[in-house]
Amino acid sequence: MTETAGGTTQRSSFTMTDGSAGHALDEAGKVVGAGLGNSFPGDGSDDHAVSEPLPEADRLDLYRYVTNPETRTGYIALMRLFTTSLLTDLSASEARAALEKSGYQDLSVTDVEARCKQLEQWGNLIRSVRDARVSTISEYLRSKARYQVSKFGGRVHRQIDELLAAQDGAREVARELLGGTAETLKRIAEAAERLAAGGEESAGVSVDALAADVTTVFNNQRLFADSATDFYAFVQGRMARYDLSTQEFSVFKTMLLDYVELISADVNRHAPLMGTYLVRITMNQPTLLAALASLPSPVAADGVGERSPGREADNWEALSEWYLGRRGRSGPDQLRAAADQALGQVLTNAKRMLSAAGAGVSRRADFLRLATWFDNADTPTAHRIYDAAFGAYPSRHLLFGPQEDDGRAGPTTSWWEGEPVDVPLSLRERGDRTARGRSSKVPDPGLDRERLLAEAEEEERRNRAAAAELIAVGDLNGARVSPAARNLLLDQLAQLLAREQDLAEIAEYTDTDLGLRIVAAPDEVAATVVHSDDGDTTVHGVTLTAGPVETSGTVIPLRTEYTA
Repeated sequence: MTETAGGTTQRSSFTMTDGSAGHALDEAGKVVGAGLGNSFPGDGSDDHAVSEPLPEADRLDLYRYVTNPETRTGYIALMRLFTTSLLTDLSASEARAALEKSGYQDLSVTDVEARCKQLEQWGNLIRSVRDARVSTISEYLRSKARYQVSKFGGRVHRQIDELLAAQDGAREVARELLGGTAETLKRIAEAAERLAAGGEESAGVSVDALAADVTTVFNNQRLFADSATDFYAFVQGRMARYDLSTQEFSVFKTMLLDYVELISADVNRHAPLMGTYLVRITMNQPTLLAALASLPSPVAADGVGERSPGREADNWEALSEWYLGRRGRSGPDQLRAAADQALGQVLTNAKRMLSAAGAGVSRRADFLRLATWFDNADTPTAHRIYDAAFGAYPSRHLLFGPQEDDGRAGPTTSWWEGEPVDVPLSLRERGDRTARGRSSKVPDPGLDRERLLAEAEEEERRNRAAAAELIAVGDLNGARVSPAARNLLLDQLAQLLAREQDLAEIAEYTDTDLGLRIVAAPDEVAATVVHSDDGDTTVHGVTLTAGPVETSGTVIPLRTEYTA
């Protein structure tokens, strides 16, 4: 306030500063300008205007907002507001309005303000730095406390959202990236060799394209390794369960056998080639890293900051170690071992489920179904279910039918008075129906082999005799032959008609093993009648003749023209 010569009092404008910029108030007491700090001196709000490095020991506090079952739902909804877009800047009242708009109405403005401050203490949020254009001091006080997500806070919440959105089933392995990664490594190796050669060879190398290839390789490798780890972790978790039904186990077994084989084939095909390219890159690694370091980077001169993968020698050493395994088992070897272990466990479970001596499949699903019946049944029905499930009804004598030793025993016969039933010892004491004793020896197949050879020789002898009988007859119409010769004729005729279905002209069928040739000539008015002891065979519209195979040192065709 200042006194004028006329004795009147005049309000003067004044400025409130916080050391960086001020807030000017006009005669009406309204804020007409606000500086970068958005805070009064000493109110503590400027302590987080610039994000301070978070100590490594305190970084686990970033996960504290999801550990309390009573409050984590509100914290997660609040953090999603700050991570939905780039650099979301909200005050408590704006955050409350956004939560209400999204359907979450359990928090008041005071609760949101308290939780934002708590998240700030844990390091998930930081105070926002923004010029405030307000009309009154009260509006300024409400808007000066604005928040935005911190670097680690955003990273942690993305991990949490990814975990909540993940499915419980098996994760698909990004095996399709292996082929592209191998081609990219080849381009990197060639570019590194050209850079190391210098001169005109290095002039055509685009460092930006080289950096893109390097980033692509490491991103692909991280995605492939993470997906393979998740897949085999799921497999081991599923194989450790003994409550899988037969159908569930069958589906899982089929998926595992097909998919694991596919993964192993891709790894075996691409891993050796990728290892070769990594060796070539290692030979020119200093030149490659120097070229990548020449690109603009936000990392400070003292090395503080995070660079993209592949810009440090340690990154390439870890990648080479994964494919080459210089200090231990390589990644492909670990994948093959995991596949062998999974397939071995499949066989073990299959033996357990199919073994008659074991307990068989798990009865967990059956017991859960039985428990559901008990839960839904009334008291009388529950007693009936219990009696039926556990055999608690009174004992009755069951007849074996015609095999009953004593026909005098009936359903009303007491077990105390009836004849005892012979129960095998293994079934009575162990509930095991498997036959005991040593396994029988494997029979010697020598005798069976000799018997089969003798039968084959006897059959060939009968066929040759029947063929000789047909050849001796010649014209088969009206001929009398043995049943064996008649059967051979029918077999040969079936082969001929199968080949010559229309039989528009003379055709023949030759059996070089028996030296027999059957000739069929179509004739609509004629028929061939063959007599045998067990009946007559008539072939209508065809005249049949039999003869020997003529050998002249050349290959006899299966079909030739017949001439009289």
